[in-house]
Formats: sequence, structure tokens, C-alpha cells
Amino acid sequence: MMKFADQLVGKGLSFWVIIKLITFNLAWMVVLVVPMATLVSTLMAFGNMSQNNEITILKASGISLHKMMAAPFIASILVGYLLFLFNNDVLPDANHQAKVLMEEISRQKPTLSLQPGVFSQDVSNYAILARGIEKNTNELSDVVIYDYTNPLKVDVVTAKKGKIYFSKNQSKLIMDLWNGEIHESDNSQLNLYRKLEFKKHRIIMNGDQFSFQQDAPGSSRGDRELSTGSMLVIIDSLNKIRDNAKKLLVNEVNQYLIVGNPMIISAIPKINTSSLNISYINTLAKIRTAQNVVIANLRNWQSYQDEINSYRVEVNKKYALPVACIVFILIGAPLGVMVHKGGFGVAASISLFFFVIYWAFLIGGEKLADRDIITPFWGMWSANILLSIVGFILTTKTIQETVNINLSSFKKLIPKRWQLLQESAEEN
Repeated sequence: MMKFADQLVGKGLSFWVIIKLITFNLAWMVVLVVPMATLVSTLMAFGNMSQNNEITILKASGISLHKMMAAPFIASILVGYLLFLFNNDVLPDANHQAKVLMEEISRQKPTLSLQPGVFSQDVSNYAILARGIEKNTNELSDVVIYDYTNPLKVDVVTAKKGKIYFSKNQSKLIMDLWNGEIHESDNSQLNLYRKLEFKKHRIIMNGDQFSFQQDAPGSSRGDRELSTGSMLVIIDSLNKIRDNAKKLLVNEVNQYLIVGNPMIISAIPKINTSSLNISYINTLAKIRTAQNVVIANLRNWQSYQDEINSYRVEVNKKYALPVACIVFILIGAPLGVMVHKGGFGVAASISLFFFVIYWAFLIGGEKLADRDIITPFWGMWSANILLSIVGFILTTKTIQETVNINLSSFKKLIPKRWQLLQESAEEN
């Protein structure tokens, strides 16, 4: 809500539109909330059982920790499966609808990109300033516009009043101005200056960046707006295109007889050609042309590889996050037994610590995988693998009863509000 409040509240949009936009954007938070909720609930459940000596009673009855974890473990598999279905089927559509709704808002309310008293450069080749903005009617007051469409000159347009709206086909952004001036200056002729006064003036700007146009099937959806099956089909197609680009790159390298590593092509130094004969000049030009062709093909191949990595990261993420529900059971159960506390404050604090680690690995792994530094698999699964190892170690130590965690020294780190909640829960 805080993310979109500054852009939406008080700008003439209906309450229902704001609710829809926030709801669509909350979908991705569910994917993160469910694993963390699994860890919190596991910590609270086993912490309460340990605090009330129920774990000791169960162990005395011959029930091991493994058997106690069996039911939560099976439940986590079910929750993980349902989360995968949500992540694969619901989340992509929610992300897509959020993007479409935001673009529709931009088309219907072009003043959303303008802030009173602040220059906006959302429209290419224009800088727009309006001292007053009426969001309901798209009317502006005290308008200043810098026009950079012609690189040889700069036009400055000022007006007392204005109105901004889109053309019928949504491709142009139109601004009607009243009672203003146009100041023209030529960069090539600094002594030339012209001033025009007008009662009404119209400026037509390119509005493609505000409009939603579907050029081809699937082109309007990004990697976070597609299901796993759709992304695998796209990856298969991109692999074929990338392989063809690689073949073309190899052919160009062989054609121009460039020796050494084709991935590292040093720039050819500029030589004073005034004293050289024509044949040498032509040869040098061909070498530079060969270099440009090879570099262009290399960048083309790399762009396809980067796109493939991006899709593979999203595919692995759709599986890795649901599996985190199972991993957090391995973490939460032994920790709950060790701390002997089942209050919300302790559970939330410990959960936050582990989830920050998980989130850091997830974000860092995604960035590294997108840059092709590590594989998408390791980028998305490293956190699960690391925490699984930690979970097995904690479970083993708990069964052997070799570790007990005393949180009394860390009590001051827990917020007082959570401590009060925990104390009231213990009293009840």
C-alpha cells in the first residue's frame, strides 16, 4: 500500500481501481509469506510443546523427534504443492493484470506522471513542468515545456493554463495550452532569438510509452507473467535462436580469419591515413568492418543467453520457494525444542533472522544468475540447500540432546511489544 499510495491516492481514481491494483500486487507477497508463516508456526508449536514439557513426555513414551516431525513434514509438502500451484497459475496472471491496469491508468490519467512543481521527463524529448495539476480534469496551470525534438535548437513554451489528454488511438499525448509564449533559440546561431505569443497552442507528443499495445501473441508478458510451461517453450525456442547466432558468429570469425579468443576483440588503433596508399586504407577499413561485424554478432548471441538465463531463473524460483516450506520445517522443529519458548516474539525474531538470510541468497542468486556468473539452479537453490544442511544438523543435535539455546541474553533484542504479547500468552 505504501508503494502505490504516493502514485494513486488523491489523484481522481476510484476506490475500486486502487483496491484492484493493490490486490494484484499483493499476490507476489503471498509467495514469500507462506514459507515464513510455516517457520513461525513450527517454532511456536514445538516451542510451546517444549516449554510445557510435552516433548519430554513424548520422548519418555518412546516417540522420537522424527516421528513428531512427520505430520508437520507431510503438511509442509501439501502447503508447498498448493503454493506451487499458486505461484505457477495465479501469480503470473496477477502480475500481468497489475501491469495492464497500471498502463490503463496511465492512458486514462496522463497527469499521473506529473508532479506539481517538478520537471517530468517521462515523455521523450520533452521536459514538462506544471505548478498546478487538477487530477480529475487533467487541467494544468503555469506550464513550462522544454522542447528538445530538434537537436539544433531549444524551444521553451510557457502558458497560463493547459490540458493534457490522449488521442483516440492512444498513440499520441496531446497538450492544449492557452495564453502563453514560445521562446525559440538556435544553437548554431547564438545571436538569433525569437519570441511568439499565442492565445491557444497545441503540442502533440509521442505517447507510446504510456500505451499498451500487443504486437504478437505472448509479447506483452514478461518472465514474471508466465507459467512454467510457457517459459520452457520460450526457452526451447531461444536455445535454437541462440545456437543459430553462435553458428553465425563462428562463421564470421572464420571468414575474417581472426585468430585467438573470439570473445576478446581489441580495438584497432586509429592511424593517420594521409600518408598511406589507397589499398592499405581499404584493407584497414575491411579490418574495422570485420571487427564491427564480429562484435555485433557476439552481442547478439550474448543477449539471447541473458534472456534464457532470466527465464531459467524464474522457472527455478517457482519450484524453490515452495520447497522452502519443507526446509523451514527442518529448521523450525529442532529450534523450537532447543529454545523452550513458544511465544510469538521469540518465534518471529528467529524466523526473521533465517528469512533475511534466505531472502539475501534469493536476491543475490537471481542477480548473479542473470549476469551468467553462476547457473540459475545454484542461484535459486543455494539457500534451500544451505538451510537444509543446517536443519539436518540441528535435528541431529536435538535428538542427541547436546544443544540447548538460552535466549535470556537476547531478550533485550526482542521488541517490547512482542515481549508483552508473549507474557500475556504464557499467563493465559
